[in-house]
Amino acid sequence: MVHLASIPTNKDIGKPLVEGMEKLKVAEQSDQDQFTTSVYGSRFASEDLPKHEMPETEMPKEVAYRMIKDDLSLDGNPMLNLASFVTTYMEKEVEDLMTESFSKNFIDYEEYPQSADIQNRCVSMIGRLFNAPLDGDMAPVGTSTVGSSEAIMLAVLAMKKKWKNARQAAGKPTDRPNIVMSSAVQVCWEKAARYFEVEEKYVYCTENRYVIDPEETYEDAKAVNDLLIKKNIDTVIHIDAASGGFVAPFVVPELEWDFRLEKVVSINVSGHKYGLVYPGVGWVVWRAPEYLPKELVFNINYLGADQSSFTLNFSKGASQVIGQYYQLIRLGKHGYRAIMGNLTRTADYLAESLEQLGFVLMSEKNGKGLPLVAFRIDPKSNKHYDEFAIAHQLRQRSWVVPAYTMAPHTNDLKMLRVV
Repeated sequence: MVHLASIPTNKDIGKPLVEGMEKLKVAEQSDQDQFTTSVYGSRFASEDLPKHEMPETEMPKEVAYRMIKDDLSLDGNPMLNLASFVTTYMEKEVEDLMTESFSKNFIDYEEYPQSADIQNRCVSMIGRLFNAPLDGDMAPVGTSTVGSSEAIMLAVLAMKKKWKNARQAAGKPTDRPNIVMSSAVQVCWEKAARYFEVEEKYVYCTENRYVIDPEETYEDAKAVNDLLIKKNIDTVIHIDAASGGFVAPFVVPELEWDFRLEKVVSINVSGHKYGLVYPGVGWVVWRAPEYLPKELVFNINYLGADQSSFTLNFSKGASQVIGQYYQLIRLGKHGYRAIMGNLTRTADYLAESLEQLGFVLMSEKNGKGLPLVAFRIDPKSNKHYDEFAIAHQLRQRSWVVPAYTMAPHTNDLKMLRVV
């Protein structure tokens, strides 16, 4: 397990590398050199890096840097990681800006008011990008988050609270809220539902359909919106635009999926995916303040400043928000349009190449979907290997291309994906 770590017992720490063998140690240096000639001439180069307990004494900064850098060399190369949606490149100028802001605690609005204002500028730009309604008296609201996971948690929490308030006002029970979603959703949706005690209702994918069908609440947001209006169903839509929020406005601007649809009350997007910022920033925007119940917003005085807060955490760095602002004004709409257009054309080229090799495409081309390619082996080809074997061979060449089994009810359909 990656994110939830267990603390090894003393017995575990004392185990040898190979069960049943003696635990070995590197022979100690006779002169106990701390650091005189070079990093690799010091005693630290012949010792394990501390893993379980803080050392009693310090080590030279050059040694700490080199030892950790060498340790991290065992990680994969981000530039060869075709699995992740996360941004792996930013310009040096914005990297410098972000580095200079590492020490800023974003939540301290009194001390860093300009950083807070930069967040507000980003919220405004992103809200307008998503066609937030601006003609009424009630202005849309939004906030930065650590990523789309936190943004989704906040949106689900807001929807549940507003639903509960309405049910209580009508004298109806409030014990069984539910949320309808595709069985292929990211795990953060399952987390949000279980953490906040909302019943999960899934529309399952099939071997021939990887999204929700129009007659079963389609992932085509406009179709869902129109169906709810036609049937006079009193429910709302949240759009998870984690990946597509910075793609669709530039590749298919005519596609209606955002606040142009009256049932859409909130949208989240990941700044660290196609927003082109390094990991650690997301955004959520609400159509109007009424969709964010005021009892969820905490008005606090922190270090002399009155502020409104709706987050799951408190302290966080300002760097990622500043990085997002840089990208928005540095690239502008033309720059994002150019990058997303290039990504789409690259995806189309790869898709056509894979088709020539006999693979079956599972993703859309020509900008009808995200700039990624999902594909699988043609079952008619009778290959003696599967998608996992291909991923393994690519990994031996340092390329990370994930193979996995699709959502339930797809008969364990295997696929590969390149982002």
